[in-house]
Amino acid sequence: MKRKQQRKTGAGRQRPSLEYYLNLKYPVLLVPEPEGGFTALIPDLPGCVSVGESPEEAFKNVEEARQLWLETAYEYGDEIPLPSSWRPHRGL
Repeated sequence: MKRKQQRKTGAGRQRPSLEYYLNLKYPVLLVPEPEGGFTALIPDLPGCVSVGESPEEAFKNVEEARQLWLETAYEYGDEIPLPSSWRPHRGL
């Protein structure tokens, strides 16, 4: 039976598990596109973007993209940012 290896981060600290990151709630930005459809992106995860014909489809697709982003970053030992406390900007 193989033991799961826990990864160490800088200064010998234990890295949280992949499940920890997968359970975090990241803010999603939903943008209606002029030609139709929607783009959903997670600003905290660079390049984590998806599209859909409806807001529901865009959210579903970006959720899959988020999981793949986190799994890949974790596998390669990349830094994974924690979710920001993003709030919509009301303008000046």
